[in-house]
Amino acid sequence: MSRLLKLNIFRYNPEDEQSAPHMQEFVLEETDSMTLFIALNRVREEQDPSLQFDFCCRAGICGSCGMVINGRPGLACHTKTRDLPGEITLLPLPVFKLVGDLSVDTGTWFREMYTKTESWIHTNKVFDPAALEERMDNKDAVAIYELERCVECGCCISACGTARLREDFMGAAALNRVARFLIDPRDQRTDRDYYDIIGNDMGIFGCMGLLACEDVCPKHLPLQNQLGFLRRKMGITSLKRLFSK
Repeated sequence: MSRLLKLNIFRYNPEDEQSAPHMQEFVLEETDSMTLFIALNRVREEQDPSLQFDFCCRAGICGSCGMVINGRPGLACHTKTRDLPGEITLLPLPVFKLVGDLSVDTGTWFREMYTKTESWIHTNKVFDPAALEERMDNKDAVAIYELERCVECGCCISACGTARLREDFMGAAALNRVARFLIDPRDQRTDRDYYDIIGNDMGIFGCMGLLACEDVCPKHLPLQNQLGFLRRKMGITSLKRLFSK
């Protein structure tokens, strides 16, 4: 006989003056290979159509279904209910603006982050639409691809102690993005240019090194390596700036 799952879900609609934050319990029967995404859809289809949560791809690619699952940020579509106890508590990701229930606005945060980190190739070369694509060493391409696998789910930001204390902290997603451009041979920015972006408490020197970001990353990005790489790079750049004065 299948288990009966008890889902304790956070409910609150900030657009409704009559709504107040509270937990609501739902019970449903577990099925084979059930994910939290499937469970939440069943709750919405069978019990409460007003339940709000985000999804798009259902395959761990869009990052939309990020939420706190039994105290740990994760993706609902990646989480099998068989790997969880019979009682499951679901909360919205902290740090981001709450839209309603389990739905948060990660898009605004990431858009502002990309602007702040100047997340585009900086080059003086004039674009020629008729030219062949610029060749790149395979080692560099693989390293860039590894960092590009971020799906912008926001789990690393929600698990970050500094981000939860300070709204101005860039977080692991932004620092990973900077590392991606720093190793890109097409980007002509210098170490000093990058220092001006992340060489402060809002950037790499604000990181407390707790590494919860890597622990909860659903794509298993090497965030520990990138944060260490950036800290050494910016530390050396800081010393060079100090002694060049």
